[in-house]
Amino acid sequence: MTTRDFKRFFSQYKILALLLAIAMIWLFFEQLTDGAFLTPRNFSNLLRQMAITGMLASGMVFIIISGEIDLSVGASLGLLGGIAAILDYTYQLPMPLIILIVVALGIGIGLFNGYWVAYLRVPSFIVSLAGFLAFRGILLGITKGTTVPLESEPMIMIGQAYLPMMLGNFLGVAVFALMAFLTFRTRAGRAQHGLAVPPLWQDLGKLGVIGVLIVGFVYTLNQYEGIPVPVLVTLVILGVFSFMANQTVFGRRIYSVGSNLEATRLSGVNVRAVKMLVFGMMGLMAAFAGLTTTARLAAGSPSAGTLGELDAIASCFIGGASSRGGVGTVYGALIGALIMASLDNGMSMLGVESFWQMIVKGAILLLAVWIDVVSGAGSER
Repeated sequence: MTTRDFKRFFSQYKILALLLAIAMIWLFFEQLTDGAFLTPRNFSNLLRQMAITGMLASGMVFIIISGEIDLSVGASLGLLGGIAAILDYTYQLPMPLIILIVVALGIGIGLFNGYWVAYLRVPSFIVSLAGFLAFRGILLGITKGTTVPLESEPMIMIGQAYLPMMLGNFLGVAVFALMAFLTFRTRAGRAQHGLAVPPLWQDLGKLGVIGVLIVGFVYTLNQYEGIPVPVLVTLVILGVFSFMANQTVFGRRIYSVGSNLEATRLSGVNVRAVKMLVFGMMGLMAAFAGLTTTARLAAGSPSAGTLGELDAIASCFIGGASSRGGVGTVYGALIGALIMASLDNGMSMLGVESFWQMIVKGAILLLAVWIDVVSGAGSER
C-alpha cells in the first residue's frame, strides 16, 4: 500500500477501521480468557468502565477540536466526586440538590479555566496544569486524605443501577426509529437543496447494521441485569453532543475556531466566548463523571480520577481527533474510550501487571497520533 493509498484509506474509513480494531481486540481477549471476556456480565462491566472515560472524552474532544487541551479533568473529576460524597455523608443533603451543586461547580470550574485561556490568553496547557495541581490539592484538603463514604442509596444507584429490561427494549426501538428518521430527513434535505443523495440501498444498509448493533447491544445487556444507568447517560450525551456538533451554529463554530482561528475571528465570530463555553462543557462532563465515579465506588476517594485526563485525551486521538485541531467527533471519542476500556479490562482479566498496561496504552496513543499525521486528517473534518 502506497502512502497515498494509506492516507485515503484512513481518511475515508477511519471509523470502520476502529470498529474492526475493537472486534480484533475482543476476539483476542475472548480467545485468551477461554470465553470469559464476552460474557454478558463482563460486557456490562466493560461498558460501565468505559462510561466514565467516555463522559470525559465527550467533553475533551471539543477542547481538542478547538485547538486546546485540558489536563485538569481527572483532578476535577476527583474534586467534584469528593464534594458530592461530603455533601451526602457530612451534610446529608438530598440527592437532587447535591447533583445541582456539583454540576454548577463543574461548569464553574470549566468556565474559570476557559476565561484564563480565552480572555487572559494563558496557554491552556499551563492553565490546566495549574488546575491539575490545585484541584488535587483541594481534594486532599477537604477529604483529609481519607475516603468519604456515601450513605444515600439513591446516590449510589446513579453508578450502580440498571434499567428494567422492558425499558431497555423500548429505548432500543426508540433509538433505531430516531436514526431512521434522521437518515430520511437528511436525504430529503439534500434532495431539496440539489445536493447529491446517496443510493437508497446504501442508507438502508447502514440502518440495517445499526439495527443489528442495537439488538445485539440490548440483548446482551439484558442477559445480565439490563442497561447500566451510566451507559445510558453516556449514550444520551453522545446524542446531544453529536446533534450540537452537526446541526447547530455553535457546533460549526467550534470546528471553525480549531481549523482557522484568525479567519473565524475576522468573520465576526466571538472566538473567545466559543472557547470559554467549550471549557464550560468540559466542566459539565467532569461533574457527570465525578458523580458517576463516586456513586460506582459508593465513596469519594482522594485518588479518584488519577490519570483520567490521559485516558480521555488518548480516547479522543484514538477516535480520530487531530492534534492540529479542527477535526474530531463525539462518537469517535467514545469508540476510542471503548478501545481503552477493552484493553484495561482484558489485560486485567489476564493478570497483566499495571506497568505493562500503561506501556501498551502509551504505544497505542503514539500510533494513533502517527496515523493522524500520515493520513493528513487535519485537512479534513
